[in-house]
Amino acid sequence: MSGRFGAVIIGGGQAGLAAGQYLRRLGAGFVVLDAGEEVGWTWRRRWDSLRLFTPARFNHLPGLRFPARPDHYPSKDEMADYLVEYANRFALPVRHDRRVRELKRDGTRFTIHADGGDLEADHVVVATGPTMIPHRPSYAGRLDVPQLHSSDYRNPDQLPDGQILVVGAGNSGAEIALDLAPTRRVVLAGADTGRLPVPLGGLRYRLLNRLLTVDNAIGRRIAYRSTGRGSPLVRTRPEDLATAGVVRVARVIDADGGRALLADGRKVDVAAVVWCTGYRPDYHWIRIPVFNDGRPVQHRGVVAGCPGLYFVGLPFQSGFASSLVGGVGRDARYVTDHLAARRTAVGRPTAPPGPWDADVT
Repeated sequence: MSGRFGAVIIGGGQAGLAAGQYLRRLGAGFVVLDAGEEVGWTWRRRWDSLRLFTPARFNHLPGLRFPARPDHYPSKDEMADYLVEYANRFALPVRHDRRVRELKRDGTRFTIHADGGDLEADHVVVATGPTMIPHRPSYAGRLDVPQLHSSDYRNPDQLPDGQILVVGAGNSGAEIALDLAPTRRVVLAGADTGRLPVPLGGLRYRLLNRLLTVDNAIGRRIAYRSTGRGSPLVRTRPEDLATAGVVRVARVIDADGGRALLADGRKVDVAAVVWCTGYRPDYHWIRIPVFNDGRPVQHRGVVAGCPGLYFVGLPFQSGFASSLVGGVGRDARYVTDHLAARRTAVGRPTAPPGPWDADVT
């Protein structure tokens, strides 16, 4: 595949599909490039028992409700099936096995070198999301026990009998600890990440969505404090962990052999470790100087230093809801509205005037 497009979306997850749903209204030729073999592949690769941390009422993408009771917590495969239906319903031009190897800017155009052919585009939306390079702390190499990152964890059968250390007490760490607890002694290490008020009813959700944004001081403060930390617990409660027998301990600061050293000076013997320590961004393939400390310099996804380049799917991109499936639609709309205005300004008008597809809230 090769050619020139009005816009290219890089990444076919929920953020890329939401952006595609809006872009299709612009009348510009666009394509979605995805490295996976099928829509929803990143969800299907998660651990077997995974359910979304938020109920179905907050898991809609623009234009299509999630097909479940509002209070149902979808499984990973239900989420993947929903994304497949979404791409099919709106006939989104997703091209699979198209990993992008390089993105450059050539004058006023972008050049994309991808598996399967090179492309040119007037606009590029990077929707690869935050889960790029699985992160393990430097001391992980000093442990001589079996280790898995959460991205490789599927079920308890992967781990030996004995005491399992789960490092990282955010949503993933708490959920995996509960998955292991029926068959293993589990120690969950890490600072308390807090907990969002639940149930997240419509009024409470809208209030948080309005207050915790990058456009006000309280939202910017929360965004700054959340950098590098686990996300606040949404579905799991501290009492759920206690009832399951999960032992909470301080964060791990070092390791030696089969023992982990905690910040409070204690040492914990472990048979295996599951690292729920998040990911690090990997934008080495973007050959455009728009980064600071490895992260794109942008406001709500718009890169001021490179007209025509956008990001969708970043944590806290516009507010707290950006990290939820149902929050990417707002960010995608903001970015594509900006793209449409720019396209008109440079002499490439949009499709005949008409309403955008309505958001589902």
